[in-house]
Amino acid sequence: MDFALYGQLWRRRPVRNLLLVAMVARLPHSAAGVLLTLHVVQTLGLGYGAAGAVAALLTIGIALGAPWRGRRVDTAGLRVALIPSIVAEAVVWSVAPHLNYPGLLVAALVGGVFSLPIFSVVRQSLGVMTTAEQRRTAFALDSIGTEVTFMVGPAAAALVAVQLSTTIGITAVGISASLAGLALVWFNPPTRSGQPGSVAGGMAPSTDRDDVASSLESAESAAPAEVAAGQADGASGLRRLLGRARGGLGWVTVGVAVILVVAAGAGMVLSGTDVGIVAVLRGHGQGEQLGFVFFAWCLSSLVGGVVYGAMTVRIHPLVLLLLMSALTVPMGFATDVWSLSLLSLGAGLLCAPTLAAASEAVAALVEEKRRGEAMGWYGSALTAGTALGSPFTGLMIDAGGPWAGFVGIGVGGVVLCAAGLVAQGVRRRRRTLAG
Repeated sequence: MDFALYGQLWRRRPVRNLLLVAMVARLPHSAAGVLLTLHVVQTLGLGYGAAGAVAALLTIGIALGAPWRGRRVDTAGLRVALIPSIVAEAVVWSVAPHLNYPGLLVAALVGGVFSLPIFSVVRQSLGVMTTAEQRRTAFALDSIGTEVTFMVGPAAAALVAVQLSTTIGITAVGISASLAGLALVWFNPPTRSGQPGSVAGGMAPSTDRDDVASSLESAESAAPAEVAAGQADGASGLRRLLGRARGGLGWVTVGVAVILVVAAGAGMVLSGTDVGIVAVLRGHGQGEQLGFVFFAWCLSSLVGGVVYGAMTVRIHPLVLLLLMSALTVPMGFATDVWSLSLLSLGAGLLCAPTLAAASEAVAALVEEKRRGEAMGWYGSALTAGTALGSPFTGLMIDAGGPWAGFVGIGVGGVVLCAAGLVAQGVRRRRRTLAG
C-alpha cells in the first residue's frame, strides 16, 4: 500500500478543488432519499412500499437522463449541458412537496431526468486530470468525499424532517442542488484532454484496458482480463450490433457490460439498505437518531475507500459487491440504533471500494471521446439498481418487517454476483477448451 499517493493528488490544486466542489454538490442529493421516504411515510401517511415507488421513479428518471446529458457534455461542453439541471432542480423540488402522492410521483420522475449529473461529471473530469497510475487513488478520494457527504446529508435531513418539516427540507434540497450546479459551472473542470487542467495527452485506452484487465477476471492476482477475452470473441459481434443503434454503443464490450451489472447491483443493495435503516429506527421509535447509523455506515465506507485507494492488488468489482451484499444481511437482526450502527460497519467497509473499482474500470475501458456517455450509462445502471432496490425493500418491509428488507436485498445481491462469477468461470473454461 502507498498512502503517499493521496498526498500527491491532494497537493494538485485543480484536483483538490474538484473534489471539494463535488463533495458540497452531492450534499443535497445525499439528503433527498431520507427526506422523500419520511415525506411519504410521515407527512402523507403512506407505507414504505409507496415511499419506495417515489424513490424508484426518481432514480428511473436519473437513469433516463444521465446518458443523453453525458453525451451533451461530450458534444456541447459542461456549462451548456448543466443549464437544464440548474433550472429544473430549483423548480421541481420547490413544487414537489406541495403535491399529492400521484403528483409527487410525476415530480420525482421529472426531477430525476433533469437531476444534476454530478457523479458522471466528476468521474469524467478526474479521468482526464490524472494519469493511469493515479486514477484508482483519485476515484477512491472521490468516494471518500462522497462518504463524508452521506455522513452529513441524511443526518441533516432527519433533523430537518423532525424539527421543521419534510416540505422545507425537500425545497432546500432543490435550491441547494441548483446552487451546486452554478458552482460547477463557475469552476468548469476539464472533461476532455487538451482542456485547461487536464493531463497532457489524456488517457491511453489500450494501456488502460490491459491495466484494468487484471482486475476483471480474478480477485487474487493480476490475471488476464475479461476485457481482452470479450474483445476476442462474441463481444465483437455485440459491438457491431450495438454500433448500429442510434447514437452508437460500440464502446460496450463484455467487460463494460460486467461493470454495468456491478453498478446496478450496488445501487440495489445501497438503496435497500437506506430504506431498511429508516424502517428499523422508526419501528423502534428512534427515527431522530438516523444520523448515528448513517455516520457509522459511511465512516466505515470512508475507511474502506482509503485502504482500497492505497492498495496495489486489484480486486474484481463482482467480488467486492458479493461481500458487501452478504454483510448486509446481518443488519436485519439489529434491535436498536447501536446494534444497527455496529452491524452496518462490515457492509460499509465495502461500499466505497466497490464503486471506486467499478468507476476505475469504466474510465479505463472506454475511449475518451465516448467517456462522458459511458459514465452516464454507468450512472444509469447504478440508479436503475436503486430504482429496483427501494421498492423491493419497501415491499419486503411491509410484508415481513424491517429484518426482511435487509435479508431480501442482501440475498438478492449475493445471487446476482454469484451468477456473474459462475458465468465468467464457464466462459473461461470454454475458451480454454476451444483454445
